[in-house]
Amino acid sequence: MYISSSLKWFWKLVVLAALVLGSASWIHAALNPAQKHMAGQTCSGCHLGGDDVDKGNAHLLVAPQEKLCAGCHPNSIRASHPSGIRPVRAIPVTYPLDWKGDVTCSTCHDVHGSTHGLMRGNARGRNFCLSCHDSSFFSKMADQGVSVISSGHVSSVAAKTDLSGLDVDAFTVQCMGCHSGNGDPRGASIDSGKILRHASNSVNHPIGRRYSESFQKGRYKPEAVVNQRLFLPDGKVSGVSCHKGYVKEHGKLRVGKQGSALCFECHDI
Repeated sequence: MYISSSLKWFWKLVVLAALVLGSASWIHAALNPAQKHMAGQTCSGCHLGGDDVDKGNAHLLVAPQEKLCAGCHPNSIRASHPSGIRPVRAIPVTYPLDWKGDVTCSTCHDVHGSTHGLMRGNARGRNFCLSCHDSSFFSKMADQGVSVISSGHVSSVAAKTDLSGLDVDAFTVQCMGCHSGNGDPRGASIDSGKILRHASNSVNHPIGRRYSESFQKGRYKPEAVVNQRLFLPDGKVSGVSCHKGYVKEHGKLRVGKQGSALCFECHDI
């Protein structure tokens, strides 16, 4: 079959264009190995400016950052460094506050970044925390801050202990990495009956149980009601159901024990 010279040149140009585009795509991938966080999301999902968002209006959001981030990271919001609060001391410019002057998710995280953890700055671990906190803040804690310095979110750090034989949530696994009776006077343990035993043995309570199963037996409040003041990760009773991790008094009860108030958050008798 006869092919004119002009048609041959046309196909050569097509092949050449494909090679150029392919090379450009490869170069782009090489220079941008990690996809940016929020890629593929519409601007209007977070910004009041919608598709016309710019530096001047980017700070205007359709909802508080905590609520927006919780849409994809609900557990991180429930058990993490406090967010949506005004700091009591000056914060380095590396860690920006929101337009109200509050510490928010984006103070520590570059929400449109692509690095591991989206962390701002170069400091990590204890040095990261000391960027804003002074050393006395941690020295006043019973464990010198070890429990909170490792991560700003309970579930984001690999567990230090093996509880694979128990059906407990990821939060409890991480908590037990330190609270496992390893010489720590505050230590706790989990026995074969999935009972969390505190060091004092004053309160021993089942964990790793699905709250819905207990609710079906009667005399328990609805899960949605319980979650308003306590925390049932993945619908399970957890170490963080009753205890707070990221407060000055690490391990503080979410609700006081006076008059068995904490018990009545779940039990309806």
